[in-house]
Amino acid sequence: MSGGSGREVERRILRLLHGRKTRTQLTQIHAHFLRHHLHQSNQILAHFVSVCASLNQAPYARLIFDQTHNPNIVLFNSVIKASSLSKPFEYSLHFFTAMKRRGIWPDEFTFAPLLKSCANLVDLRMGRGVHSGVVRLGFERFRSIRIGIVELYASCGKMVEAQKVFDEMPQRDVIVWNLMISGFCKMGNVEMGLCLFKQMSERSVVSWNLMISSLARSDRDSEALEVFRDMQDNGFKPDEATVVSMLPICARLGEVDLGQWIHSYAGSSGLFKNFISVGNSLVDFYCKCGMLEKASTVFRNMPRKNVVSWNVMISGMAFNGNGELGVDLFEEMISEGVKPDGATFVGVLACCAHAGLLERGWDLFRSMSLKHHIEPKLEHYGSMVDILGRIGGLSEARDLIRCMPMKPNAAIWGALLSACRTYGDTELAECAVNELINLEPWNSGNYVLLSNIYAERGEWDEVEKVRVLMRGNCINKAPGQSMVG
Repeated sequence: MSGGSGREVERRILRLLHGRKTRTQLTQIHAHFLRHHLHQSNQILAHFVSVCASLNQAPYARLIFDQTHNPNIVLFNSVIKASSLSKPFEYSLHFFTAMKRRGIWPDEFTFAPLLKSCANLVDLRMGRGVHSGVVRLGFERFRSIRIGIVELYASCGKMVEAQKVFDEMPQRDVIVWNLMISGFCKMGNVEMGLCLFKQMSERSVVSWNLMISSLARSDRDSEALEVFRDMQDNGFKPDEATVVSMLPICARLGEVDLGQWIHSYAGSSGLFKNFISVGNSLVDFYCKCGMLEKASTVFRNMPRKNVVSWNVMISGMAFNGNGELGVDLFEEMISEGVKPDGATFVGVLACCAHAGLLERGWDLFRSMSLKHHIEPKLEHYGSMVDILGRIGGLSEARDLIRCMPMKPNAAIWGALLSACRTYGDTELAECAVNELINLEPWNSGNYVLLSNIYAERGEWDEVEKVRVLMRGNCINKAPGQSMVG
């Protein structure tokens, strides 16, 4: 093959690689350059590896790379970058080590993806090693590398170091501002995140979403709502992440009208059609607002559903006291071949508790491991204790707690205690409260409950012992609680 025609084949392959049908033609393109003996061309392979990575075909990219005899820096950079875009991120570092072993020096394009992999792995030790390599080779001036360093330290919670690099950057784009805001908010310093957000001269939808979700996670729903209103006033259109963050805020604040506007927007903008998470959030919103018919309509109209969709609807039935309908929905889910998970059973057992369906509850509980290969966890045992407690099966609930394969938590003893008080079993209540005091020695409410049990039985010496115990543990009674005696 002459040099001219070889170059023409290369150009044709590159055109194919970057064409519109590449996704379905990767293997054919691979066969094409094998046939023309271009499988050792670093240029072709570098492009091929990059395209594989952009199509989420990183394993294919690695396979191609492993068959290369003399990869150069361009090909190494390409495979390091490809490996930084999807798990397992360790491959980036593995290729970097292989490159150094071959005596190939990294250039300015090597380090940004390496730093990204270290950030994704939250590997501070390795990241610091990469950072010192950047400094040693004098590559700190490159913007993409500085962003990578900020991302590394922000991901690892080292905000002082991230701030130092951020402050030294001559130009800061939206990406690096978002990384800083995300880093501070993840560390719980939402105030600093908000302060940076307010300083931004330009923002992206990601910036607004970051701030909304961080404020919501910090129980600052009203401020999150304000940020959402500002986002709209500034001409930004909500995306699926905005919708998924805002709907729970609307439910908690009782902003039903806004939630319904978001529903209508999700429909007209195509978000409802294109993202299952949007449908799931709408179902959850309507369930939490007590609008079960609306929730059911959204659920039925979802173009695609996943296990979360079913879980949200089943839990919503329990939340709204429609336990029997929730159990029916579970049966429908199984008949449609949807595989339940642990959360499905938390929801359907809650339905059984609300509807007083003891036998059905036991059947479902047993089916978890026998039929669905899901080992019951604490919350599933808690649901069974709740079911038994609600119908007065206190001794069965106590026996179940005793034979649990894990240590019962405060929620389980609390469920038993609640049932004991409903059915007047002070002896078992005393046992439950003592367990709660062992688990939560700081919770004054437990001591008050125990004291009141003794007072109801006229055991005033025991009441005094509880007071002494509280003083000994430096516990103050919370306002609004009363201790008899």
